[in-house]
Amino acid sequence: MTAMQENALHGWTLPGGKHMRMSGYPSKPESLGFTKSGKWLATAGAESIVLWPFFGGGPMGKPPMELGMGDGVIKRVACHPQREVVAAGFNTGMVLVADVGRERVLAVCGPGRGSVSALGWSQNGAQLAFGTEEGFAAIVDFNG
Repeated sequence: MTAMQENALHGWTLPGGKHMRMSGYPSKPESLGFTKSGKWLATAGAESIVLWPFFGGGPMGKPPMELGMGDGVIKRVACHPQREVVAAGFNTGMVLVADVGRERVLAVCGPGRGSVSALGWSQNGAQLAFGTEEGFAAIVDFNG
């Protein structure tokens, strides 16, 4: 999968070489990643996390699932290293974490600190770090 100059993604199946185009994004998808299982491709570029199904013959001919409607456009996504969970950072500074299987969303940071430009999980998935273009940075610790 690759992001294009347009507001779309382009991908190819291997070994068949069939190509697919995923369009309809309001802005360019600058960030994407596969969930732990490889079943979902999480992408930025919309008002919610766009998750394309990569199972059961997908994603060709299948609509994406959308989770975590926010207050702007998602700039960064980061998939959890051990669970089917995706973090999303918005152009407003808002950060959400979405459990893909349960379709549940948790807000971890409200808006107002600039566009999220960096987002990532620790190796064990216990912490989520993010930073904004205005210089705000935080680490959220999910250890009980």
